[in-house]
Amino acid sequence: MAVMLAGIVVMGLGICLFRLSIMGNDPSTALAIALSDRIRLDLSIGLIIINSVYFVAEILLDRKLIGPGTFVNWFCVGFAATVWSRLLNALFIMPESFAGRLGVMAVGVLVLSLSASLYQTADVGISPYDALSIILSKRLPIPYFWCRIFTDSLCTLFTWLLGGIIGLGTLTCALGLGPFIAFFSRTVAKPLCGSGDSTEG
Repeated sequence: MAVMLAGIVVMGLGICLFRLSIMGNDPSTALAIALSDRIRLDLSIGLIIINSVYFVAEILLDRKLIGPGTFVNWFCVGFAATVWSRLLNALFIMPESFAGRLGVMAVGVLVLSLSASLYQTADVGISPYDALSIILSKRLPIPYFWCRIFTDSLCTLFTWLLGGIIGLGTLTCALGLGPFIAFFSRTVAKPLCGSGDSTEG
């Protein structure tokens, strides 16, 4: 539980850095924004709808992935990101240059990957969206990071089809989160937890 909670807090920082870079949202959030705009609903409602769809898939395909971490991630990550945003805005001035924003985005990708590896490897519940790539890696003879690239890329494709905004950050997440999550799971999260193989099936 401690590792999972640490992962959620760190994830809030990653999302905060990503947003502050102003270089596009992660694939899952980008899809939620595009869907909300298309059906003219508030983003919070769109997030509930799309996560509910993912959650149904999680229930049907692998209920063992559902636990406290599922709901802590679902409902608390946004709060953590808000707290981090207020803290960083009070302590630092975000860079306005492209190179500076690119650096913030790169750190955000690494922090997001680390946080996902922590809370997933803790094995006390996986968020509805993150569960999709884990389920695929368990059912197919394909490494986790390729499954994650597939689900992130699919979200990016649907975002484009719905007329959503795809930025450099969105594409970086689509191609980079999977390998980095797998790396941090192997080198950081598993040693902390002592075991756990959620991200690699």
